[in-house]
Amino acid sequence: MRVALVQQANTADRAANLARSVEGIEQAASQGAELVLLQELHAGLYFCQTEDADVFDQAEALDGPTVTLLAEQARKHGLIIVGSIFERRAAGIYHNTAVVLERDGSVAGVYRKMHIPDDPGYYEKFYFTPGDLGFEPIDTSVGRLGVLVCWDQWYPEAARLMALAGAEVLLYPTAIGWHPEEPEDEHQRQIDAWRTVQRGHAVANGLPVLSCNRVGPESDPSTALADAQFWGASFVCGPQGELLAEAPTDAPCVLVADVDMQRSERVRRMWPFLRDRRIDAYDEILLRYRD
Repeated sequence: MRVALVQQANTADRAANLARSVEGIEQAASQGAELVLLQELHAGLYFCQTEDADVFDQAEALDGPTVTLLAEQARKHGLIIVGSIFERRAAGIYHNTAVVLERDGSVAGVYRKMHIPDDPGYYEKFYFTPGDLGFEPIDTSVGRLGVLVCWDQWYPEAARLMALAGAEVLLYPTAIGWHPEEPEDEHQRQIDAWRTVQRGHAVANGLPVLSCNRVGPESDPSTALADAQFWGASFVCGPQGELLAEAPTDAPCVLVADVDMQRSERVRRMWPFLRDRRIDAYDEILLRYRD
């Protein structure tokens, strides 16, 4: 399967951001992609650097303008699109939601981000209600997609549950970066950890992984912190964690790669991690911490 990841830089101009997403989809389609993954919250700036109640006005319904636009693109090009929206479910209930569009423009399924961070520059708990749809893969004409979102990528439990439910590929729309005042060696440790943990999910579950990150600086409206510098580096890896394609850390990119969807079968025969799980001994995984 040929896949494409649209790594883009965003501004406060939502129309321009969506135009860049569409341009990336068109470029991917022209290169024969069957599946396009967009980055987290690709319609706007990463607004979670501050807590601002006015930002809730940006949220939209599942049948709102962003999903409508992506559905048109899916139908026009005959491909699967995984997009991302700030979902308004009801007054006071908002989600960080990934939406999967089928080739005919219909909604194949949605995933609401389960793990919600609350850290300096990433105040997501102010905006997002934790997801309530569980870790359920979404069936499409190109396979069963295990769609997760950003902070979920640090949790092996999320990847494992998607794999146990029959996901054939793991996908992570993402918004992560570093702060300019941090030293360069810390930047390197962070991005290495980010790549490594996701490649580890590929290895542990015998599945390919697609991770699409935004790129470039975005200012902190409060000026309390230095501008966030999103590090791009979107990548595709195979079921042994082998890198198939990787985007730059400092520029927009439409990253295209060919994924062998039969390879997981062969890899799992050699490395049968799912077979050897000791499910009789894992009860304590449900504890917050073992005192």
